[in-house]
Amino acid sequence: MKMIGLKIGDALKIFPELQKYMKNDKLDFSNREARILYNKAVAKAVFNIEVEYHSGGLITPPISRYIFLKTFLRGGERVLEIGTGHSALMAIMAAKLFNCEVWATEINEEFFEYAKRNVEHNKVQVKLIKSKGEIIKGLIPEGEKFDVIFSAPPYYEKPTKGVLTPIEAVGGGKYGEKFSLKLLKEAKDYLKPKGKVALFLPDKAPLLNVITKEAEKIGYNVKDIKFRAGTRVRHSLIFIL
Repeated sequence: MKMIGLKIGDALKIFPELQKYMKNDKLDFSNREARILYNKAVAKAVFNIEVEYHSGGLITPPISRYIFLKTFLRGGERVLEIGTGHSALMAIMAAKLFNCEVWATEINEEFFEYAKRNVEHNKVQVKLIKSKGEIIKGLIPEGEKFDVIFSAPPYYEKPTKGVLTPIEAVGGGKYGEKFSLKLLKEAKDYLKPKGKVALFLPDKAPLLNVITKEAEKIGYNVKDIKFRAGTRVRHSLIFIL
């Protein structure tokens, strides 16, 4: 895959205020505001997407999310994203860059409003659905079928320090797998023939192994695509019926 990204110098041209976060000719990525501005610059320069980040939520990096989507989208699919977050970045990308029909859910009230504004600002069609705790069943009408259901699910075993809210972070279970497995079980009734589920996950072997083994037990064939985004290794786990 062709390398994509944005040089710091080019980001400075978009947001000159980034200059105050420069130290020894390097951007101080330990500073939250610097990360927000840089990722907004990447979204704008590389993908022509305008995004506003909530002050209390995850700063979603555009590059890693785009690479993830590229592992399973070919264009024109009918897709459902579970937990689009305040940026709605992957939902917007799926609609704008892959010409998909997009449905997306979000549980947090403030995040939902941010997602709605981001979708409207980018002039894309995304059907946003407010969850009250449901994942798929009880939220998405029975009979709706999708080519792909995807998510960057919560995967920590317990609450973590930092900016992630408990809903964003905690997947439950011994390794953080509980949310993902519930999603996979519910997804089976909402997939078209040969439909697939895709999960954006960290490089944590125990988590990946338990999800893979349990998914195979409930009838999925599993494909693991490992990729690097910046300094981090990520996995696109793709589950096919």
